[in-house]
Amino acid sequence: MLPLLAGTTVVYYFLGIGISHFKFKASHQKSMALSVLGVLLGVGVLIYFKYMNFFITSFSEMFESLGLQTNLQTFNIILPLGISFFTFRLIGYVIEIHRGTMEPTRNFVTFAAYVAFFPCLLSGPIDRPGKFIPQLDEKRSFNYSLMVDGLRQILWGMFKKMVVADNLTKFIGNSWTNHSDLSGSTLLLAAIAYSIQIYADFSGYSDMAIGVAKTLGFEVAKNFRYPYFSRNIAEFWRKWHMSLTSWLTDYMYIPLGGNRCSKKRQFFNTMVVFTVCGLWHGANWTFVLWGVYNGLLFLPMVAKMNKKKYSNAVSDGKMIPYLNDLIRMSGVFLLATLGWVLFRAENLAVGFEYMSGIFSRSLFTIPSEGRTSLVYIGLLLLIEWFFRDREYPLQVMDRIKSPFVRWTIYYVLIVVIALFAGQQSSFIYSQF
Repeated sequence: MLPLLAGTTVVYYFLGIGISHFKFKASHQKSMALSVLGVLLGVGVLIYFKYMNFFITSFSEMFESLGLQTNLQTFNIILPLGISFFTFRLIGYVIEIHRGTMEPTRNFVTFAAYVAFFPCLLSGPIDRPGKFIPQLDEKRSFNYSLMVDGLRQILWGMFKKMVVADNLTKFIGNSWTNHSDLSGSTLLLAAIAYSIQIYADFSGYSDMAIGVAKTLGFEVAKNFRYPYFSRNIAEFWRKWHMSLTSWLTDYMYIPLGGNRCSKKRQFFNTMVVFTVCGLWHGANWTFVLWGVYNGLLFLPMVAKMNKKKYSNAVSDGKMIPYLNDLIRMSGVFLLATLGWVLFRAENLAVGFEYMSGIFSRSLFTIPSEGRTSLVYIGLLLLIEWFFRDREYPLQVMDRIKSPFVRWTIYYVLIVVIALFAGQQSSFIYSQF
């Protein structure tokens, strides 16, 4: 599918120049028309490659439920790698030019490098053009500190992916395959394990992508900031997949009216954004319902205008969290975990069946399996809790003056990764 990436890159390169040209000539209608074309083209590419079969199947099932037979047939469509990410980069590019916040780049190689920057192409982060493109135009020289920082972040990302996420794969897979035969406590533990797995997997990828970018001399967008230590849903979404959350906020929520409208319209705007967020993840009603679920969790905060922005450090840097913070964090984590059940399910029926199994009478029985998973879950949460004031835990190495101690820790971590890496599995977000 390389021609698709190359073709859209060429089209958007000239679209950006055209939008700027007509804005300069005060031809606002033509500039607006090209901007709308850019947005619709990106959305159209996504709809065709990612959602066409989903819509065809859904319409066929709807008509058949009414007793009407259709001859609609799905297409053999190959899903291009990274399409959700590079189309959002392209749409953001034309919107920023239309808003006048940046000038289009005339250097085609620079623009193509922005669209297809390889560390972030498959699963993000989704960089903003105004911040990343200027870095491509600057002359870069070797930066030792940035290289060290990048390699540390790659190492930490590998640990999260290979040791934590991959070691949870077998237990989670077996639990979902045999969910109808397992106790509620086992299913709950597996759901919690999946919450940790998807975080360790995706944030591990992001750490590696950000780290590789640093070794090349680039600063890319941050994507996670210890989201499971959040004390309300708003804080969670400011710290989970941050580049997507900010993209949807700036290019969807605010243009729809944001908070500058009636309360009913704010509810509508919130639900639209979260529904789109769910659908963005994949062509399945489970993702749509997951988005709606998170939107509904967000609505009470909109109603009360309670979007309190907490400091990044939970419990003021204390080793043991305050009871109030612990209760809030636990509540947010459990709500997120229930949402991940929908996210993980093959279809809605399986998702609801799994949830009903969690709340069965056997909920409080002690699970006989998955205890090893608790070790990986507890290990990751403890490490991140103690170093939550850092971008990633290994940044604490800056405080260690002894090279011998630093390199000992590096080699120990490398050995741990080599010895305890779980069964190899692809990145979860590579399918989105």
